[in-house]
Amino acid sequence: MFDWAVAELPVYADTTPPGWGRWLLARRSLTRNAKSKHEIAYYLCCAPTGTTDKDLIRVAGARWAIEDWFQTAKTDVGLDQYQVRRYDAWYRHITLAMLAHTYLAITAAIAPKALAAASSRSR
Repeated sequence: MFDWAVAELPVYADTTPPGWGRWLLARRSLTRNAKSKHEIAYYLCCAPTGTTDKDLIRVAGARWAIEDWFQTAKTDVGLDQYQVRRYDAWYRHITLAMLAHTYLAITAAIAPKALAAASSRSR
């Protein structure tokens, strides 16, 4: 569980696209770590003007699921096991590894349902 704080930052014409805004998010853990302190993480956000605080927090919170996906892809399908010299070869490897990982994730999500359906028919 976390506490979140959102602060809108000034927009600078030379670094922020027109129609976009900048925010600083701070996320504080409600549980204490091993040093008896609340961990605080900061996120610098750039998004279209009118983006709600709730949307900024949702996207920042999705970071962990994305990192977990990449770590699993590295382990399961060798996402990080490329030894290539050209961009097109790297691109092919990454694309095929991500496709394989997506296939495995979908298969794993469907498999329990298929097993349950097959076992109920065999009774």
